[in-house]
Amino acid sequence: MSFADNYLHALMSSNLRDDEQHHSTEALVAAALADVHVAGDALGALLSRVKFADGSVSKLFEGGTANLAQLLRIWMVAVAQKGTERKWVKIKAEWDINTAASLYRRVAERSLAYWLNSNCVDCGGTGVAKNRCTCKPCAGTGRAALPIGGFERERTLDMVAELENLIISHNGRAAGRMRRSGANV
Repeated sequence: MSFADNYLHALMSSNLRDDEQHHSTEALVAAALADVHVAGDALGALLSRVKFADGSVSKLFEGGTANLAQLLRIWMVAVAQKGTERKWVKIKAEWDINTAASLYRRVAERSLAYWLNSNCVDCGGTGVAKNRCTCKPCAGTGRAALPIGGFERERTLDMVAELENLIISHNGRAAGRMRRSGANV
């Protein structure tokens, strides 16, 4: 079982005892320690919770919206910092500051939304259309196309890759902690 599966199981567990038969707390502790021991990377467990445990974020009244709101706030700050460091907008005049802030906000919102659900709407992410042929809108990849182009699209895809790297590195650190503690991963 992968760390993400262990973590999801622990989040959904109704029994958080820690003894010979119950091991749910090990994944929770590993996730927390993996976040705490890496400076500047406290998003890993939150990313896992929002993507895998909070249910469908596309429905308005389902649970998990508090985690999503917190993640969006943190992610907007992170994207603005990365955009500033990478000089996405050269600040030469007063209106450039507003332009940059608007770009950072749009990139943060779109990258997080796409990362959370990049499935093609027509095939549901399978890559196969209802007529059992390759899905034409996604060309069989199962991933939806971003509805934007050019400069903003590239920045959005860059931030989607950042999110993917964050969760992969977090899960790797947490799985390593679980292995060192002797838990099943």
